[in-house]
Amino acid sequence: MFSQGIMRTFCAERRIVRFAAALLIGTAMTSVVAVPAHAQESNASLRGKITADGKSGASQVVAIDLDSGYRRTVEVRADGSYNFASLRPGRYKLEITTASGTRTTDEITLLVAQNAVLNFDFSATEEVAGEEDSIVVTAGKIQTMQAGEIGANITERLIDQLPQTNRNFLAFADLAPGVAFITDGSGNSRLQGGAQGSNSVNVFIDGVGQKDYVLKNGITGQDSTQGNPFPQMAIGEYRVISSNYKAEFDQVSSAAITAVTKSGTNEFHGEVFVDYSDQSLRAKRPTEIFGNIPKVKTQDMQFGGALGGPIIKDLAHFFVAYEGKRIQQPVDITPGGGRTVTSFPTQYQSYFGSTNRDFNEDLYFGKIDIVPSEKDLIEVSLKYRDETGENLNSGQLAESTATLIDTEELRGLLRYERTEDTWVNDFKVTYEDAKWAPTPRVFENGSLFQGNAAQNTLLQIGGSANYQNKGQKGWGIQNDFTYTGVDDHALKIGVKAKWVKLSSLQLNNTNPIYTYNADYGTSGFNDTIPWRVQFGAQSGPGNPVVKSDNFQFGIYAQDDWDVTDRLTLNVGIRWDYEETPSFLDYVTPPDAVNAVSPANYPNLNNADYDIRDFISTGKERKAFKGAWQPRLGFSYKLDEDGRFTIFGGAGRSYDRTQFDFLQQEISQGAFTTRTFQFFVPGALDPLHGCAAGPTCLAWDPVYLTEAGRQQLLARVSSNGGGRELRFINNDLKMPYSDQFSLGFRGRFADLMEAEVGISHVESKDGFVYLLGNRRPDGSFFPPNATPSSPFGFAPPGFGSIIIGTNGIETSADSAYFKFTKTYTPVSPWSLDATYTYTEAEANRKFNEVFSLDYPSIDDYPVIRSSGVRKHRFVMAGSADLPWGFIFSGKLTLASAPYVQGFINETSAPFQRLIKAIEAENGIRQIDVAFTKYIPTTFLSDESRVKLRVDIINLFNDRNYVNFNENAADNTRTAASPTIFGERTDYGTGGNLPRTIKLTAGFSF
Repeated sequence: MFSQGIMRTFCAERRIVRFAAALLIGTAMTSVVAVPAHAQESNASLRGKITADGKSGASQVVAIDLDSGYRRTVEVRADGSYNFASLRPGRYKLEITTASGTRTTDEITLLVAQNAVLNFDFSATEEVAGEEDSIVVTAGKIQTMQAGEIGANITERLIDQLPQTNRNFLAFADLAPGVAFITDGSGNSRLQGGAQGSNSVNVFIDGVGQKDYVLKNGITGQDSTQGNPFPQMAIGEYRVISSNYKAEFDQVSSAAITAVTKSGTNEFHGEVFVDYSDQSLRAKRPTEIFGNIPKVKTQDMQFGGALGGPIIKDLAHFFVAYEGKRIQQPVDITPGGGRTVTSFPTQYQSYFGSTNRDFNEDLYFGKIDIVPSEKDLIEVSLKYRDETGENLNSGQLAESTATLIDTEELRGLLRYERTEDTWVNDFKVTYEDAKWAPTPRVFENGSLFQGNAAQNTLLQIGGSANYQNKGQKGWGIQNDFTYTGVDDHALKIGVKAKWVKLSSLQLNNTNPIYTYNADYGTSGFNDTIPWRVQFGAQSGPGNPVVKSDNFQFGIYAQDDWDVTDRLTLNVGIRWDYEETPSFLDYVTPPDAVNAVSPANYPNLNNADYDIRDFISTGKERKAFKGAWQPRLGFSYKLDEDGRFTIFGGAGRSYDRTQFDFLQQEISQGAFTTRTFQFFVPGALDPLHGCAAGPTCLAWDPVYLTEAGRQQLLARVSSNGGGRELRFINNDLKMPYSDQFSLGFRGRFADLMEAEVGISHVESKDGFVYLLGNRRPDGSFFPPNATPSSPFGFAPPGFGSIIIGTNGIETSADSAYFKFTKTYTPVSPWSLDATYTYTEAEANRKFNEVFSLDYPSIDDYPVIRSSGVRKHRFVMAGSADLPWGFIFSGKLTLASAPYVQGFINETSAPFQRLIKAIEAENGIRQIDVAFTKYIPTTFLSDESRVKLRVDIINLFNDRNYVNFNENAADNTRTAASPTIFGERTDYGTGGNLPRTIKLTAGFSF
């Protein structure tokens, strides 16, 4: 009866939330005909007060988009105030109507997500320049109320002019305090905010979140890729928010990016370009220097084009863009264990050397906007992404172990906006379909050769171990309503619902891997008798293909309140909800329940956790709820003109637990890696001895075949098959962060701004996997002995117990200084510089989810984070030079990362310690670019040819990315020539040697 009551309560909760969602969305959809909408996250707002000229007050203000002819009109209230709640970023002029005539402003520019304030005093003669109806508006007169947000605006000029190699528009996000754009040694890039992992970021393009619900790195398509999330030439501009965003932002707990795409205008404009670099345009890599070998062939070619213009002038416009990549990147296959190529038998020597891996990407974007009236706006857009090639990294894995890249993504958006005098309503429908499916290049047995000493990997050949196919697909509806009819308030409420099918197929060890001790025997190189084989096989109940029809729901309310002429409060609150049926309705298999029962596995009787908290009957679990999330920001102008402002904020933001973690509870029980060892006679292989049993037997060459592996499976089919047991806490929570900030902004000489501030961000309830095995007395570590995890004490017939729960925590305390000088044709240079000092801590090594070294996550010490550099300085600028040249540059400086490692005490008190030290090297990289535009009359009077040279890593600095993380290693040997904290290699990818990139383009 009690369980039935729980089930009724649980189902009732899900029905109530779904009913509320249907009601709210239905209400929004019903009102679409009368009340359409636009995105709040990406649009700008403009408000202000108009002081009468003594003749009469102003009656209305019209905002006119200078590129598209888009017009919006608002009435001026009795107190002289006006408010445009939502305007697309771009170039505008304002027409202010009074009884005595119409006054027109000079051109003004509104930025993405800008909350702009522009006041007019018609009684002051300085507003009038020349003619009576002309108003000159300088940049200094436009005030930006950023509330408690910490961030930076990346303009179209910065995107176009700053040097870069990969055309990823996010590459300049590191100009915001606390944000890093990281490219690893393989050229794969990711975005990181503070001390949290990349899965906690979100990118909003035209107000639509690009969140990846399955994989890491935050947004779809960015898991382990050299590709870009969006065509760079289709991005107009974007804003990076490090912390303290408003309530509109969801599914994010660190950095949020809000970007707007380009639109067609009333004139036809187009652009084409080609970027090119190869081995003749770069310096030698370290392996080429130290090996005294010629440069390996490399090629990096990027190309694309865009076209936009009117379908019907002032009424409908189009914009399309395409960008492609064709990359050949060098890979070095080298012997491990400090050995030389000639120490291997002849048949294996050809596996070593330098080779290439290919990467291809095609990105498409199209957009149509229609303005049927001054009050309506309709936009339809579509993005498609396709990636192919190979994944292969430098190291000891031969070329045959590569996996083939298969990534696709399709996203669509229908947006409809309605604007009235006192409100704006935003309604949008979204569609997404993303797939990530790395596949082994060859399907054949793999051979892993290890050395006798420390079991170093010497070489691995044959097929790659793993096959995966993961993704998300579904629809979403979102409605945002802004009301400005209450004096001094801009009230916003919003609701969003999504129906997304998440899927995951993960077949570990699809290709069996046979591990050999190459030093075993007397032949000099043993490649005939392996000591272990690991292969994946169907096991237990369930299906390795895990699918879940998820439902997501979120609501928020936001009030931007001008309390006085100087004090503005931004008060918001949101609530989020998510159902993951594959998790909620999961029933733990009976054999797994029996395996950990007191009768079968008494080791847990005295354990420090209760396994019953992890066993599900399909009734105990509740949907993920991000409890109420308050968001508060303020800004206080110290002077009447708003040149100097104190600002701050505090808030909570919930993220998501990756489906890739949750699905393992099902898939690991359905398709499991089986491990069998083969005992060897005598003492020739002392490291790999084992006692005869179901999973330890004498070697027979038949085990190299599928039939032989089936014989091995038959030995364990009746007692669990040695499969691993995965359990997840029934009371799993949604991860979140709490954010606090305080700062000071100042505007100088109209075009210059400086900002200094501090922030504190702490995240909690991150997902973690722990080792659930215990020794017979219930302990984790052996008594009075060198610490070791109890892997050898699994339930009879099964592999280890792995339990998933909450517990990862991080904190980041930062102080920063930011300076910005804006480019204008009159003052043709720009400068953006940001210095950030961060003290970051975490209770687990950065990006590590599996924590199998202590009995509980609470036992891990909170120490310096290995994922955050203490000092980071980024400076970027551009300047117009004589003869039509433009110079731009970017400088990145960062201190060395912290490196963590374990030390197991071999004497009393026999503790397992974690040691963290600052690594050997930091980062210094200077990139520069020179651009020349050559005017031509071909196609139009504005046509021009573009010639550009980028020099990446101008001074050929070596920025090391890999370090020795063995805390017990304090001795240099031939096999390990470095000690703890020292660099181990010099990467490629984003840490390129000096590289020249040539660009040619044409625009009209």
